[in-house]
Amino acid sequence: MSPAAWLRTVASRPMTRDKSNMLLMLAACTAVILPHLLHLPWWVAPACGAALLWRGWITFRGLRMPPRTLLLLLSLSCVAGVLLSYRNIFGRDVGLATLTLMLTLKLLEMHARRDLYVALFLGFFLTLAQFFHSQSIGAAAWALFSIVLILLTQQSWQYTGAVPPLATRLRQAATIVVMAAPLMLVLFVLFPRIQGPLWGMPGGEPGSRTGLSDDMSPGNIARLAESDEIAFRVRFTGPPPARSDLYWRGPVLGVFDGHTWTAPPARVIHSEVKVSLRGRETRYEVTLEPHGKPWLFALDLPRMLPYLPGNPSIATPELQLLASRPINERVRYEIGSHTNYTLQADESLRMQAMWLQLPARTNPRAQELARTLREQHATPSARINAVLAMFREQGFRYTLEPPPLGNEIVDDFLFNTRAGFCEHYASAFVFLARAMGIPARVVTGYQGGEMNQTDGYMAVRQSDAHAWAEAWLEGAGWMRIDPTSAVSPQRVERSLRSAIPQQVFGGMITLDERGPGLSSLRRMRQQWEAVGNAWNQWVLNYSPEKQKQFLDRLGLGMLGWQLLSFVIVGAAALAVLLVLLPSLLRQRKRDPVQEIYEQFCKRLARRGQVRAPHEGPREFAARLLSASAALPGEKKEALSRFLQLYETVRYGTPDAIPPSYLSQLKRLSNACR
Repeated sequence: MSPAAWLRTVASRPMTRDKSNMLLMLAACTAVILPHLLHLPWWVAPACGAALLWRGWITFRGLRMPPRTLLLLLSLSCVAGVLLSYRNIFGRDVGLATLTLMLTLKLLEMHARRDLYVALFLGFFLTLAQFFHSQSIGAAAWALFSIVLILLTQQSWQYTGAVPPLATRLRQAATIVVMAAPLMLVLFVLFPRIQGPLWGMPGGEPGSRTGLSDDMSPGNIARLAESDEIAFRVRFTGPPPARSDLYWRGPVLGVFDGHTWTAPPARVIHSEVKVSLRGRETRYEVTLEPHGKPWLFALDLPRMLPYLPGNPSIATPELQLLASRPINERVRYEIGSHTNYTLQADESLRMQAMWLQLPARTNPRAQELARTLREQHATPSARINAVLAMFREQGFRYTLEPPPLGNEIVDDFLFNTRAGFCEHYASAFVFLARAMGIPARVVTGYQGGEMNQTDGYMAVRQSDAHAWAEAWLEGAGWMRIDPTSAVSPQRVERSLRSAIPQQVFGGMITLDERGPGLSSLRRMRQQWEAVGNAWNQWVLNYSPEKQKQFLDRLGLGMLGWQLLSFVIVGAAALAVLLVLLPSLLRQRKRDPVQEIYEQFCKRLARRGQVRAPHEGPREFAARLLSASAALPGEKKEALSRFLQLYETVRYGTPDAIPPSYLSQLKRLSNACR
C-alpha cells in the first residue's frame, strides 16, 4: 500500500480518544519547539522531527513503546551531541537544546498521567523560553497559540466520560487565556521591574548583529545598504530638519593602511573641545536597536550626552558618542543637536597633524594628482572644490556594485573604474585632501530616514548607512564634505533608492519607489512597522523608569514596596473579580420554592426521615404522617399543609396558587421544626 493510500485509509477510520489526544499532544509539542529550532544546532531539528514521527507512528499503528535501554542510549547520545556542539555544560543555549530534545524523547516513554503532566509543563516552560530569541509581536502571538494548544491538550486528557467536540474544547482553552489577560496586565504594569530584560541574563552569547563596522574598506557599506532592517527610530519634538541635514554621526575613522580605514587610538580629552552652535536646537528621542557595539547615534552635531540607565555615555575628541558597554538590547534616549555649528575653528594646523598621515609609497597616481591640484589652487577651499568638481564632471558613477579594485584601491578607483559607493568617494576624497595638506577624516553613520506618517516616527534603516568626510580649514574648523552628493545629489536630497533603483530577479525588474504600486506597499509596511514600534515602545521598553513615571501619575510613586505589594494584590483580586463577575451574573438564580423545599427535606433527614429520590410531595406526606404518630397535632397539620401547598405551587394551575405562597411556605416550614 502506498503512503498516500495508507493515509487515506487511516483518515477514514474513526479515531479513538487516546489517538486523538496524542495527536493534539504532538501538535502542541511541535508548536512549542519550532521557534527554538532556528537557533539551535542543525542536527537538533531532524532529531526532534524523528522522535515526533516515531511517536506518531507508534500511536497510529498501536505499537509498543521503545524499551528503556534504547531510550537511555538516545538520551545519552543527545546529551553528547549538545556537549560537542557547544563545548560547554552551562549556558542558556545549552539548556534550551537539552530541554527541547528531552521533551520529544519524553513522548516516547509516556506510561502514566504523571508523564503527561511533565511533558505539558515542560512545554509551558519552553514556550516562555522562546522569548530568549525574539520578543516581537509575532513571537508573542505564537506563544499564545502554543499555550492554547497546550491547554487544549491538557483538558482533553482530563475528561473521563463524554468528550465535547474539538471546537468546544478549543473555545474553552482560548477562554482560559482571555480570562487570564486582566491578571497578566495588572502584574505586567505593577510588578517591580528589573533593570534589563531576563533575556539579557549572563550566559547568552550575543549573536551577530547587522550594522556599521569599526572599520571601512571598499564594499562593506554597500553590502550593508542592501538591508532594510531598522537601525533606529527617531521621534522629533518639533519639525524635523531638512533631509540634507540628516547626518547621523557614528564612528570616526582616521587611520589608513592603504586598504582599510580604522578609528584612531583612544585618546583622552586634555582640553575642552570648542564648538560654536548656531540656530535652533533640534530635540528628539532615539530608539536604538541592538547592534552589539557601543556606538550611539545622534544628529550632527550633538550638544549633550544621552542618558542610559546603568550604561553611562561619553564623547570622544571627535564627538562620537559611545556607551560604556555594547548595545545588546533596545535602548531609548533623548538628545538635542544643532545642525549649524563650527567645530574646533581656533586650533592650529599643528594640532591636526594626526589627520594628515598617509601610508608611504601607496597610490602614487593619486599622490601625483594631489600635488598637481595643490600647485594649481592656492587655498584649501579651492583644492576641495576642485576634487568635488572632478567627481561631478569626469564621468564618475554611483553604484552598489562597483568593479573590484586592486592593491592600490584609490588609484584604481580614481583612474580606472570610476564607479563606487559612498565609501569609495569618502576614502578617495580624504586621501586626496591629506595628500594636498588638508587635515581630513572619514565619518561613518547614516544619512536620511523615512518618516512614518502613521505614528510620527522616522525610521533610519541599514540601507541609509553612509560615509562622508570632514576637512579642517583654518578659521572654519571641521567642515562636513560629502563627495557622494557631487556624484549623486539624489542620494542626499531624497534617498538611496531614488539614486539607485532597486532591482529584483537578477536585474530583470527595476522597482521605482515613486510608482503607485510601491507607494501602496510602502504605506502597508509603514502601518505594520508602526504597530511593531508601538509594541517596542509600550511593552518591550517598559523599563523601571517608565514604571516609576506611571506610578507617579497614579499617585503611588511614594509608596514603599511593602504597601505597593498590597496594591498589587488588591488590583489582582479586582482583576480576577472582573473576570468572574459575568459568569456569576449569568448563573441561573435558584427557585425560592425549591430552596424552601430542600431545606425542609434536609431538616427532616436529620431526624431520620429521608425522602427517597422517587418520592413526590404527596407520597412523602403520606409516609411522614403514618410514621409520625408521636408528633403533636399542630406539627402534623403544618407538615401536611406544607407539602400540600408545595404540590399546588409546583404542579397546580396558576389560579389555584395563593398570592402569598412564599411566606406561607416559610411559616409552615418553620412550624414543622
